[in-house]
Amino acid sequence: MNYVGIDIGSTASKVAVRGEKNMFFVLPTGWSSKETCQKIEEKLKEEGVDVLSEDTKVVATGYGRVAVEFADHVITEITCHARGGREMAGDNCSIIDVGGQDTKVIVVEHGMVQDFLMNDKCSAGTGKFLEIMANRLGVTLQELFDLAADGTVLPISSLCTVFAESEVINYIGEGRRREDIAAGVVDSVAAKVAQLSQRKTLSDKVILTGGLSDSEYFTKILSAKVNHAVDSTENGRYAGALGAALLAEEKSR
Repeated sequence: MNYVGIDIGSTASKVAVRGEKNMFFVLPTGWSSKETCQKIEEKLKEEGVDVLSEDTKVVATGYGRVAVEFADHVITEITCHARGGREMAGDNCSIIDVGGQDTKVIVVEHGMVQDFLMNDKCSAGTGKFLEIMANRLGVTLQELFDLAADGTVLPISSLCTVFAESEVINYIGEGRRREDIAAGVVDSVAAKVAQLSQRKTLSDKVILTGGLSDSEYFTKILSAKVNHAVDSTENGRYAGALGAALLAEEKSR
């Protein structure tokens, strides 16, 4: 048997497979979730996993989960991220998930979701904001973090992405150092994620998931903002997909 978890995010679609095959992969979501699902189905078939076979069970989650027409079950992001985070950090943990369009804080106690909070009203505290600012500065996301590590924070106070981008443009026009602008950008996102996180009582064990989860620099800045150790995770961007695959296995029993 193969158990497939598919997390269709607003920016990237993550896939986790457990069972006879064990793998992770990610594809850009693009403009059409349905087209992305077709690509995922083809990619899985190339790897020897037929989603239409009786020997394969699929759970879909994420922003575009309803587009996964071959899914056996469709489960909410909170449930799947909690299950994936629990697998990574144990039955008592808190998960801070910084996605492309939203940020989630999930508190898990004794393996069950006890509390959660989601910010999906503005992208200024998400990975999308960092991508926009990195493009504005003409660098990749990793290069943005490298620049920020060598910079001094310039304040970016706007809560709106459009106005925050205007602040960055003003700094560029003033001839400010790119390192300092990058430091300000990363600091502003970490501050907004921290504000959300501090509205909940975090567990002793806190992990970062999502596309920024393998960034030691962002994790360090976020830890300082929340005044609590936040651990980066090797496969943190796949937390939702992994949770979905685990739930596919559990439901098949």
